[in-house]
Amino acid sequence: MLSLFQRKGLRPAVNVQPSPAEASTGLMRPESATSLLATPRRQKLLEHIWQRTSLSRRQFATLYLAPLERYAELVQQFPASESHHHAYPGGMLDHGLEIVAYALKLRQSHLLPAGATPEAQAAQAEAWTAGTAYAALLHDIGKIAVDLHVEYDDGTVWHPWHGPLRRPYRFRYRKDREYRLHSAATGLLCASLLDRDIFDWLSDYPDLWAALLYVLAGQYEHAGTLGELVVQADQASVAQELGGDPGKALAAPRHALQRKLLDGLRYLLKEEFKLNQPQASDGWLTQDALWLVSKTVSDKLRAHLLSQGIDGIPSSNTAVFNVLQDHGIALSTPDGKAIWKATVTSDVGWSHSFTFLKLSPAAIWEPADRPAPFAGRVLVDQEEQEEPVPQTPAEPEAHRVEHAAAAPAVMPAAPMTGDNEVAALLDLLDVTPTPSTLPITSEPEVGTDVGVEANPVPMPATALSATASHTAAQQRTEPSGTHFMAWLRQGIQTRKLIINDAKALVHTVDGTAYLVSPGVFQRYAQEHPRVVALAKPEKLEGWQWVQKRFEKLGLHRKQASGLNIWTCEVTGPRKSRRLHGYLLTDPQTLFQEVPPNNPYLRLADETAKRENSALGGSNDDQE
Repeated sequence: MLSLFQRKGLRPAVNVQPSPAEASTGLMRPESATSLLATPRRQKLLEHIWQRTSLSRRQFATLYLAPLERYAELVQQFPASESHHHAYPGGMLDHGLEIVAYALKLRQSHLLPAGATPEAQAAQAEAWTAGTAYAALLHDIGKIAVDLHVEYDDGTVWHPWHGPLRRPYRFRYRKDREYRLHSAATGLLCASLLDRDIFDWLSDYPDLWAALLYVLAGQYEHAGTLGELVVQADQASVAQELGGDPGKALAAPRHALQRKLLDGLRYLLKEEFKLNQPQASDGWLTQDALWLVSKTVSDKLRAHLLSQGIDGIPSSNTAVFNVLQDHGIALSTPDGKAIWKATVTSDVGWSHSFTFLKLSPAAIWEPADRPAPFAGRVLVDQEEQEEPVPQTPAEPEAHRVEHAAAAPAVMPAAPMTGDNEVAALLDLLDVTPTPSTLPITSEPEVGTDVGVEANPVPMPATALSATASHTAAQQRTEPSGTHFMAWLRQGIQTRKLIINDAKALVHTVDGTAYLVSPGVFQRYAQEHPRVVALAKPEKLEGWQWVQKRFEKLGLHRKQASGLNIWTCEVTGPRKSRRLHGYLLTDPQTLFQEVPPNNPYLRLADETAKRENSALGGSNDDQE
C-alpha cells in the first residue's frame, strides 16, 4: 500500500465558463475538478472526509481526493435525480460528497471485519475506511450511464465510458429509463474512478473485497456491514436535502423505515382498508397490481405507525411516496414517478378517477392469502402522468418544512450554501447521533448535546400485530381535548412517547409536566387524520383545533399575566435555545409517579415568556 502514497496527484484542469451563445442554447461547458470542488460547502465536506481518515494530506490526496476529483469531472453539473432529492445542477456531486462524509462518520462506530481479531482489525482499518468511502461514492454513479441522455453541441452522444466531457454539452432524462437499472450499471464505471493500484490493494482483503463487489452490484443484502453503512448514509444525505432529520437516518437500523412502512401496509390491508368495493374504496386489487388511493394510504399509514410509537415517519406525503418507490414497494410510472392516474369502473357501472400508488401484490400477500381480484377494471389514464404535490396540513411558519416535488422540465435552484447551512451539516457530522446526544427541541435540529434519556428501541413487527386491535379501537374514538389527554397519558405509560429525551414532546419542569407546543398537538393530529375535517369549519389547522380543546379543559397552569404558554431555556454544553409549551397544574394528570425535573430545562423569566403569543400559544383569555 505504501507505493500508493508515493504517486503523484492529478494534474489541475483549467476552469472554463459558458459563453453567452452556449447559455442561450442550453449548453454547459465542462468544468475542472478544481473548479467544481472549490465552493466553500464542498471544501468543508472534503475537510471533514479527511478528518475521518488517519492519513497525511499527501496520502489522502492519493487514496481519496483523486477518486473524488475523477467523480467530480465525470458527473459535472448533473443532478442526483429528476424530481426527488438533490434535483438541481450539481446535485449528484453534492450527494456524492455528503454520502461519503456520512458513511465515514458511521464507519467509526464499527470494528471491521466483524469477528476478526483486534490485531487483524487494526491492520485492515484503513482499507475498510477507504472501501466504505468508495462504496458510498460509487453507489449511484450508474445513473449517468442509463438515466441520462447527454450529447455535445453537434449532437454527438456522450457516454461516461468515453471519459470526462470535453466540449459544451446538454442533457435530459430518458423517458424510457428503468428505475432500478442504475444499480446494475455501477460496474461499468468503477475503473473510471478507482485505478488499478487501488483495486490491487483492496483485493488483498477478501471480506472487504466481497462486500464492496456486492455493493457495486446493488446487492446490499449480501454486503453485510458495508451495505448497511452505505444505505444509512444515503438516507441521511437524502433526509438532509429534503429538510428531514438526518440524525434519525444515521441512527436507524438497516432498512428500518421501509420495513416499517411495508409492515404497516400489510397490517392496514388485513385489518382496516376496504378493497374492491363496487364504489368508494381504499384500493382495488387486479390480476397484476394492487392500486391504493395515494392520499388515503399515506395518511392512514402515517397515523398507524405513529400510534405504535414509531418515530421518523416523514410528515410529507411526497417523502413517504419517495421512500416506498426508492425501495421497490411502490412501482414507478413509465416516467419514473410514484403517482399513477387511473380510472376505476365497477361491474355495476360506477366509475371514478383517482391518483394511486401501484404495488406488487406479491410484496403484500403470500399466494394462498391473496384476495380475489376486482370484478371491474382499473385503466391507467393515457394522458401525460404528472405527480401532484400532496396536500398536507399547513404548519406554523417557525415549524414548516417544505417538500415540493420539482417539475421535470424545470431544474430547481441549488440549496442554500451559506455558513449556517454548512455549519448545521458539519455539526451533525461532528456529533455521534446516539440517543444521549440528540437535541431537546420541538423541531428537527442538529448539533446540540443536551439529551437526557435514551430513545426507545423501535417496536418489532410482532409487537405491531400484538397491539393492532387496540390501535384500531383507539383510532375510532372521536378526537377531543379529553381524548388528547387520554392518548398522551397512555403514550407515556406505554413508552410510545418518551419524556425528558432529546426530542421529547413532554418534559418535567418545575415539578410538573411540560407539553411542548405546537409539537405535541401536531403529533396527535398526525395520528388522528379525522382532526383535519373537524378543524376545517373553524378555519384552523388540525393542531390548533386540538390545542384549543386542550385549553378548554383547564388543566394547565397560567402565568400571573394570564398567558397560557411558558418559555423554557434549554441549556447544553454547546448551545442554548428556547422551548414553548404548557405547564400542567397537576403532574399526576399524566404521571403515575412524577419523574425528576429535566436538568437541562428551566423556566425563563417573565419578559422572555411574553414572546410566546406568536409561537403557537392561544391566549384568548387576555383579549
